[in-house]
Amino acid sequence: MSLLSLDSVDNRLSNGEIHFLWWFIQGSIMNLETRRKLWYCWGWCERHAWGFLAVDAAFRHGWMHGPAVLYTDLMERAENALHARGPGARWQVAHHLREKGPCLMCEAGFNPHSSGTASPGLVERGRDLTELRAFARQTRDYWQKAVCGTCAGDGSVQRCRRHLLADFGRGAPDDLNIHQALVRDMVRRLTVYGRSFRHGYHGTETEADRAALIEAVGWCSGWGVFLATVAD
Repeated sequence: MSLLSLDSVDNRLSNGEIHFLWWFIQGSIMNLETRRKLWYCWGWCERHAWGFLAVDAAFRHGWMHGPAVLYTDLMERAENALHARGPGARWQVAHHLREKGPCLMCEAGFNPHSSGTASPGLVERGRDLTELRAFARQTRDYWQKAVCGTCAGDGSVQRCRRHLLADFGRGAPDDLNIHQALVRDMVRRLTVYGRSFRHGYHGTETEADRAALIEAVGWCSGWGVFLATVAD
């Protein structure tokens, strides 16, 4: 999988991907079988996770209610998985955090070269990263603290789900406290952000709460594509 920016020629979203995501954000996320597949894969592969967020931001003008619902659900599952106890805790955590199925879009054959029937205007709008980059810029002071040290190559102790599993494979870590705290705080802020879309709660979220959505996508699928896409 390429970790190029989503606006690079070789990695930008294809007509087929945008066509799929356009229909997905209209309500497919609420389909039980679709949600089950998203649970199995912890959302999507890295490319399609950030593609989903970018397309939703582009078409909803940054009003990302659907992603907030999905990732609150996923991170609540992560929080439960990370609180295993006893001698076999690390094995239990690893078992629950591994993908149980393929990315929904990859399984359907969507990639940078897949064709679709989206109009040129729809494709142009779906590829517009302005809203995603604005969202990232506004919340950077908060989400950058949660970036996986392995994804970023900066030595940070934070880990995304995939690199936490890789650490497990090498026999580390024995202490899950850092990862439990990270995910617990993410869930708390995501819950506030998700609630802010409801009548009577508009405007109750902070920039830190909004940043939790980016953190959750990065935690579930990896940070490389995002970091390349929003790099200054």
